[in-house]
Amino acid sequence: MSKPKNSRRVGDNEALAIGSNLRSSTRKLNLVAEQIRGKAVSTALAELAFSKKHIARDVKKVLESAIANAENNHQLDVDSLVVAQATVGRSLAMRRFHARARGRAAGIVKEFSNITVVVRERAEAVEE
Repeated sequence: MSKPKNSRRVGDNEALAIGSNLRSSTRKLNLVAEQIRGKAVSTALAELAFSKKHIARDVKKVLESAIANAENNHQLDVDSLVVAQATVGRSLAMRRFHARARGRAAGIVKEFSNITVVVRERAEAVEE
């Protein structure tokens, strides 16, 4: 006997990809995620390709993974995909210290983040 199959976390016309432990704080990563929310996939890829933010490269990889999942696993039309959700969450935090004057120490927190990108096929394209 095998385990029962897990139900899908997203709808039939959606696909998702998760990027975990990205080396950026959630506030900085959310700025990049806001740029692509609700946009067509081709527009979102162009925005990320020309973004000056360093973390935009990693977000672009996650978006490309979501597109590939939609195309290969769920047989969705790539040309009609839209970024439905781009959610950011906290991950681990490395704690370091910085030596200061008079033998004191100052704490440094190097944060990591997770991002989940959900792409959805447009409703107009599904009806046609």
